[in-house]
This record gives sequence, C-alpha cells and structure tokens, in this order.
Amino acid sequence: MPIHRAFTALTLAFTLVATMLFPTPADAAPPPSGRYVDVYEVLQTDAQFEAWYRVTSGLRRDFDEVCGDTFCEGDYSNIQSLRYRCSVDAVSGSIGQCVWVLAGSIEDIDASTGRVVVTGKIWRCRSPIGRLATLDELIRALDVPSPIRAVLPGSGRSLYEGLTDCM
Repeated sequence: MPIHRAFTALTLAFTLVATMLFPTPADAAPPPSGRYVDVYEVLQTDAQFEAWYRVTSGLRRDFDEVCGDTFCEGDYSNIQSLRYRCSVDAVSGSIGQCVWVLAGSIEDIDASTGRVVVTGKIWRCRSPIGRLATLDELIRALDVPSPIRAVLPGSGRSLYEGLTDCM
C-alpha cells in the first residue's frame, strides 16, 4: 500500500476513534425532532422571563376575580387555574397553540359511610390566537393590567371569550 494511502487510512481511523471518544457538543446532543418547543425554551432575556411571569400571574389573578360570577357558578364552584402553556415554533417564533388548563371538583358526603366522594373535571381551553401571531406579540398583548380581557393577536378575541366557549 502506498504511504499516502496508509497515512489517509490511519488519519481517517484516528478521526473516527477521536469523534467517538470525544464528541463535540453538536455531536453530543441530537437535534430536536420537531420545531415546536415550550415557551420557556425560547425566552432569552430576563425581561422576557419577567414579562411571561407577569402575564401568567395576571391570568391566574384575573381568573380568580371573574370565576365566582361566571365560570364557578353551579356544580363546579371551586375551579382553579392550573397552568397557561404555549408551544412556539423555534424557528419563526410564532405560536403553535396556547392552552389554559383549569380544574374543579364536586365533593359529596356519603351519609352512610362518612366517605367524601369526589368528582373532578379538567378543562383544556385553547386560546383564540391568530395563526401567525408571535410570542413577542402575545406577551405584549397580555402584559397589561387585565390580561384575561386583552385582545389577542391575530384574532380580535380575548382569553375570556375563549374560556366562555370552552367552559
């Protein structure tokens, strides 16, 4: 075998072994299989994180304020906001979907046994957001004193209207 072929084969073998033993960061983690990620994966600055926390805290507060006169009348009088969760296209920054998850229960006492019988319910309410709305647009729209009534980007509707449709 000529020396240059032997040297090329040896270099290739060494490179292969070195790559297996000492992977680069790109080799260590495979690329994501999809393009949609959780909102927390695309927030980049402290200001964005703080705004998102203000928004989600404001939504919980607003839901608690409107619940008693609206959604929390009737059988499920203890409905709680569990989480507001959004998927975001990691490439474009556009919203895939946002869902507000709420839960409530009915508790009855079985008079003959003393057991508390619980019937639970979960609502998964999609937010009426326009198809090409971005995360930045959503944060700007909801980072207001009453985010539950704010007009959402691309739809002209509010989260309150979305909850009314859902519940």
